[in-house]
Amino acid sequence: MNKTTTATTPPTRTQLHGQGVEDQKAKTSKSYLVLLVTNYLCLFVGSVSASLLSKYYFNHKGSSRWVSTWVQCAGFPLLLPPIFLPYYLFKCTDRRPFSHFTTKVLTLSILVGFLLGLNNLLFSWGNSYLPVSTSALLLSSQLLFNLVFSVIIVKQKITFSNLNCVILLTLSSVLLALGSSHDKSPDLPKSKYFIGFFCTVGAGLLFALYLPVMEMIYKKVYCYSMVMEMQLVMEIAATALATVGMASDGGYPEMKREAQTVYDKGPVVYCLTIIGNVVTWQLCFMGTAGMVFLTSSLTGGISMTAILAMNVIAGVVVYGDSFGGVKAVSTVLCAWGFCSYVYGMYVKLKLQEKEKFGEAEKVESQKEMVQINVTTAAAAAADASV
Repeated sequence: MNKTTTATTPPTRTQLHGQGVEDQKAKTSKSYLVLLVTNYLCLFVGSVSASLLSKYYFNHKGSSRWVSTWVQCAGFPLLLPPIFLPYYLFKCTDRRPFSHFTTKVLTLSILVGFLLGLNNLLFSWGNSYLPVSTSALLLSSQLLFNLVFSVIIVKQKITFSNLNCVILLTLSSVLLALGSSHDKSPDLPKSKYFIGFFCTVGAGLLFALYLPVMEMIYKKVYCYSMVMEMQLVMEIAATALATVGMASDGGYPEMKREAQTVYDKGPVVYCLTIIGNVVTWQLCFMGTAGMVFLTSSLTGGISMTAILAMNVIAGVVVYGDSFGGVKAVSTVLCAWGFCSYVYGMYVKLKLQEKEKFGEAEKVESQKEMVQINVTTAAAAAADASV
């Protein structure tokens, strides 16, 4: 394997292929479908489980904003085994971890990690001040922001399929929020309401920006291992930001006090709840990164929004939440929007395959014509010589 790629020049696609690194973004790649399904399952399981565990934490008197921020990114050690073991222990790859990491990629990963950390902080603070209905209503605008940023940053084409899906999913989220209007606290101070309002809007905007920025960075990346490496650096940066914030604001003594005296299930269950949150949030973010890498930022955002309906159903099954007509309509709209988008992607792939097949036939036909012309010319030359 050639390892002479410089630290300042990112390897090109041709160089990566020459070094035996498969282009896993290519839909013809053997591992593409496996990675796509695996990442969506991680996103699905992580999002639903994180939602249920977060509710469990708050249901039993957990209330720390810093803990809620920290658990969203502190699961980065879980990425170490899949990054290092395939090369150093299993010997199933020739690519050494971080071998294609340039100074530019490292810097971008750290900066995006700080952006992600700030997003986690705003999300946690918004949720701590706002009722569930208001928070869901504000976050429902995230998908529209995602579409706008995707058009501006990565030149995403607006089609009937993705526009229809965005409208249906946004409407589904709005109905879901309106159906939970009874969650509103009547004694919420105006000052805290406005803090929560702007924090939640800021979180939605930042995450909507995060997805297309990552898609733009991933355009230079052709293997999933490098996506995990970038995610590791990003989450270390986000965890560092959360850790500094916790230390400066007394978050660790608050966490200890909450576990010992506030949480009504006791310190052991508190620790298990925190660990469960760390693991599930890690699955959620890794699944999101993989979806953006393998598809697009808009598809990643649509997939995350579609899972909101599953979170509602999981709440009904696990906690016995009410499931009235509004939530039922919201779930149907969500499923309709997501299925229409998946069908649009399927039709697009079929058209691409048809065009590719047509081009291959055209090239083959041209080769046959060239061969006929060469044969004819050779025969004519032979006749002339006689």
